[in-house]
Amino acid sequence: MMAMTRTETRSSTCVYGPDSRICIIAGGGNLPAAIAEYLDRQGIGVFVLMVEGETDPQSRLERYDHETLALEEAPSLIRRLRHHGITHVVMAGEIRRRPRISAMRPGLGLLRHVPALIRALSSGDDGLLRFVVAWLEGSGFRVVGAHQIVPDLVAAEGQFGRIQPQKTDWRDIQAARIAAEAIGALDIGQGAVAIGGRAIALEGIEGTDAMLERVRSLRGHGRLAGKLRGVLVKCSKPGQEARTDLPSIGPRTVEEAHAAGLAGIAVEAGSSLVLNGPEMIHKADALGLFIIGLPPKETRHEG
Repeated sequence: MMAMTRTETRSSTCVYGPDSRICIIAGGGNLPAAIAEYLDRQGIGVFVLMVEGETDPQSRLERYDHETLALEEAPSLIRRLRHHGITHVVMAGEIRRRPRISAMRPGLGLLRHVPALIRALSSGDDGLLRFVVAWLEGSGFRVVGAHQIVPDLVAAEGQFGRIQPQKTDWRDIQAARIAAEAIGALDIGQGAVAIGGRAIALEGIEGTDAMLERVRSLRGHGRLAGKLRGVLVKCSKPGQEARTDLPSIGPRTVEEAHAAGLAGIAVEAGSSLVLNGPEMIHKADALGLFIIGLPPKETRHEG
């Protein structure tokens, strides 16, 4: 069995110092809590801005200094960050909807950016996140990525766990990766599923879980009936802003992939995050799924 190797992901200079105060803008999923717990162990001041209706209520982020922010209250973000003495900002977790611009009241600081904001809201996720990063950095905050704070979350290259892909699985991996990179170039999504050597499902704005649910329902479709195995591939968008929205997998991804009848998962090493790694690997081994870290293909933009 191939050993899981770790690629070097942290530069020699840490992106924050002992006097830093970091704000986690927390969406859904486990990533915000993983970052908060890591920083807390390091003795770094943490402030959590929980996005209303998005933050996972099971994440227990209320343990930390926190506030709740509705998406339509985004114009108050800079004021809030300054009030809490924030030096660094990390955006983590899934945001499933976009703010209604008609319900927003831009302050003077954001007013001059309104035309760019309107364009960003009509673009893909990466375009909108680039706008937010530029706005925050233009206001004096340093935006950092989850992978820069907790490098151990970054997917390594090689095999995770004890299950190996079969020879036919590599054809699915190649087909799904080509499809995932194609939709990534259009700023649509980060994942694809291939079965029988061709892509049969692409990730859209509804996310990976919904795509896997579609695959599960398609198993009874005439064109897929009788076809076994299949692979989920997730990779970063070409030229993606690496500090925001890197593709991620975790125990839930394994469960959903298994329910969809897939044989395994492949992610781009160095450009994807692994949440609750030991639990994920244990679950994959128990369910008989392989997990592979693929060699990186694109150079990401680091701010």
